[in-house]
Amino acid sequence: MKVDFNKSPIMPKSLDYIRQALEKKVSGDGEFTQKCTEWIKNRFNAAHALLTTSCSHALDMAACLCGTKAGDEVVMASFTFTSTANAFVGRGAKIVFVDVRPDTMNINENLIEDSITDKTRAIVPVHYAGIPCEMDVINDLANKYNLYVVEDAAQGVMSTYKGRALGTLSDFGCYSFHETKNYSMGEGGALLIKNEDDLANAEIIREKGTDRSRFYRGHVDRYSWMAWGSSYLPSDINAAYLWSQLEYADEINTARLDVWHRYEEALRPLADRGYIELPSVPPGCTHNAHLFYIKTTDVESREGMIKYLRERGIYTVFHYIPLHSSRAGQEFGRFHGEDKYTTKDSSRLLRLPLYYGLKQDEAEKVVKQIFRFFSK
Repeated sequence: MKVDFNKSPIMPKSLDYIRQALEKKVSGDGEFTQKCTEWIKNRFNAAHALLTTSCSHALDMAACLCGTKAGDEVVMASFTFTSTANAFVGRGAKIVFVDVRPDTMNINENLIEDSITDKTRAIVPVHYAGIPCEMDVINDLANKYNLYVVEDAAQGVMSTYKGRALGTLSDFGCYSFHETKNYSMGEGGALLIKNEDDLANAEIIREKGTDRSRFYRGHVDRYSWMAWGSSYLPSDINAAYLWSQLEYADEINTARLDVWHRYEEALRPLADRGYIELPSVPPGCTHNAHLFYIKTTDVESREGMIKYLRERGIYTVFHYIPLHSSRAGQEFGRFHGEDKYTTKDSSRLLRLPLYYGLKQDEAEKVVKQIFRFFSK
């Protein structure tokens, strides 16, 4: 029995909705785009939301809306995907990397203030594995130093911090609907926006620098080039696929959480014996079971486990190589303070199969083979 690492969900009406989009409107901002947008706003109590072609593009838009320019600095964790940094590097900013907390692999909120200078433009917390960063501390720092906060909530759809949805806790929140995420458009994302003035500018950026959105609403009699922009509208076909999942959002979330808790309970004896470490969810936080990871004692143990499991038909993967250790990271950024946990803990981290539709016997096989690995 092969156990895949990930499978994108196909829901009862996925193909029907895609067919409807083909028959009505293939391009952006059609019926299904509107449905998804309203669902996001209503479900998460978001002031404003725009579907985008990816979370990377949502981050690009956020960087632009922050007024990021050459010479600025942006604070974030090094343990993240390249898109988090690229959005700001593309506008000339220098990235200042800060160490992570070992319990969540999120940015250590207590190390941020020391990294802030008179050049700092924004703080970009990444909610790793859908587990929230300590947003109260981060927002207090932003208010103290007059900084923007951009949440990279790519993995955080359906997670909450003190009862509020990730992505809605700051100036801008960025979601991913990539095929590897809990809810998928294949490729896609969303930008959540707090302030009305930023929404007007975001619509212009998203519509190739024009005020076409205002034209379609009848606010102007013709649309024209207003500012820099690009094409960040996803096809309504992609939105149709996403909508077929959002209709079952709670069912998908519950099923993923069930697998997550099954892993946690079954693997706890190995953690108690010191073979592995398990994820931690801070008080006041809920997560969406975006991924389940374990940390082995060292990189050799992790690589050995990946090989051992793959030979038995189980596909597991490591995650990010810290950005500050890469060629581009060294060119476009710097690590502030001590790298106490980022490199060490990322080299021990291993992600287990987790997706909507993963069967109980498949999850049990994963657990059984992990125990066998350590017994050897």
